[in-house]
Amino acid sequence: MLRLLKDICSNARCAIRRRNGLVQLVAVFGLSFVLAAPQAQSDEPIYIRAGTLLDGQGAVREDVIITVEGSRITDISAHAPWVTYDLSEFTVLPGLIEGHQHINSYFAETDMFGSMDSPEKRMSHMIENAYVSLMGGVTTLQSVGHESDLELRSAIERGVLPGSRILTSAGVISGGTPDEVRQRIRELDAMGADLIKLVVSGTLRDGAERINSDEWIQAACGEATALGLRTLVHAHRPAETRTAILSGCTQIEHGGFLDDEIFALMAERGIYFGPNVGVLQQNYIENRDRFMALGFTEEMFARMEAVLPQILEMFKRALRHEALKIVLTADAVAGTHGRSPDELIYRVQRGGQDPMDAIISGTSLAAESVGLGDTIGTLAPGMEADLIAVRGNPLEDITAMRRTAFVMKGGKVYRYEPPRSPGR
Repeated sequence: MLRLLKDICSNARCAIRRRNGLVQLVAVFGLSFVLAAPQAQSDEPIYIRAGTLLDGQGAVREDVIITVEGSRITDISAHAPWVTYDLSEFTVLPGLIEGHQHINSYFAETDMFGSMDSPEKRMSHMIENAYVSLMGGVTTLQSVGHESDLELRSAIERGVLPGSRILTSAGVISGGTPDEVRQRIRELDAMGADLIKLVVSGTLRDGAERINSDEWIQAACGEATALGLRTLVHAHRPAETRTAILSGCTQIEHGGFLDDEIFALMAERGIYFGPNVGVLQQNYIENRDRFMALGFTEEMFARMEAVLPQILEMFKRALRHEALKIVLTADAVAGTHGRSPDELIYRVQRGGQDPMDAIISGTSLAAESVGLGDTIGTLAPGMEADLIAVRGNPLEDITAMRRTAFVMKGGKVYRYEPPRSPGR
């Protein structure tokens, strides 16, 4: 564990100290937090005082005590025999649920998936990405996805590594005949995939044109539905998106060129929508030189820069459809793991989304979209104890979502940044 943290620190510019049996990481910029690395669940109840509590479904409570026993929340009330963690200066809310990441993406020498690197090196970066995501407040992420995600998912579930809980598609399906795609979906199901990732449009940097037929989409969505698997569809244009919706697929990603008619259909059918508004394309542009070294071209960057206003206007139109289920999906690739809050911030500041709606999109609604609405995404008795605390009130200043001070997942504390002393 300590060796892993040292490796992570070499990239994150921090130092490691031991104190009272815990591992403390101290960042160069002066902040510190404590990692319980990773601890056994306490035999005694944990009492957490929340200055402000956002339950993930729209309710706000002040000065309450959250009681955690084992991995679950057992009570939220005004009293407790003592306080284990005093978060009275913070806003406490459910851990974020990021619906679209590529946990295996990093800046390798030849591409952003390390295809020429050793399996050991690729896995070390995946571990780092899962860790950084957790420290940024994402307690559950959906990786779409690679077969290697399955091993990382298992290791995190066993409690031997600190990282976000992982759901994975274990692969991406973008071609083949209808019969071949049906067979591939059955193989992924047998491997233990949590969902199926389908690609029916190209990327924005390549023009986002359609790449698969109606017959292909119908075969893929139909097979996944027959197996009881959720389907996340990479789509940008109305025609192929409509086919995916009518064929039974459950979530549409990206949607750069979708229109009001499609949004209305998605709302009517209860389809989830995961737009990427504030992080994905911006990250490519911010890291232009690094992506150029991986084979991106000037033409690709020109397309991405040109489409940014279109994406923002698309998102604003989507918001006008009140019944549309918009969820948090930053599509994290190399350079963006740990930045899921930035997606919410951009949606509120630039897109005009209500802050509470943005938080719900990354908590209870996101939990519903991944099939875990009765387990995570809401702070209530009986729910899994996945919760974070941020400095400030994100309903008043959405940038507070960047200032994570506490992370608990499944009743285990992975980050605790104590309250600052007066005057600091």
